[in-house]
Amino acid sequence: QVHLVESGGGLVQPGGSLILSCAASGGSFSFNTMGWYRMAPGKERELVAAITRLGNTNYTDSVKGRFTISRDNAKNTVYLQMDSLKPEDTALYYCNANARGPGSSRSNDYWGRGTQVTVSS
Repeated sequence: QVHLVESGGGLVQPGGSLILSCAASGGSFSFNTMGWYRMAPGKERELVAAITRLGNTNYTDSVKGRFTISRDNAKNTVYLQMDSLKPEDTALYYCNANARGPGSSRSNDYWGRGTQVTVSS
């Protein structure tokens, strides 16, 4: 089974920075695209950023130029560097990983429990 554990959330002032980490465990699972989603109060969950195993990235428009996603394939860990944070970035941030089990031709999506990011003065 795959488990995703997020860390790095917290309270930060506008203009500040945070780094989120997500460590995936799962024995011999192969991790494909990994990413970060967020859900703000009263809003739907949205994709923030994603990165393929080869390092190709995509970002939602509102975070382009401010957030950077990266991953360490050897550690099955994905990171989200968040700079120039704004109050509207306040949300519960979830880690997502698409993974395929050993000997399986199918992949599934797995989710972490989320880490809260609050941007406020």
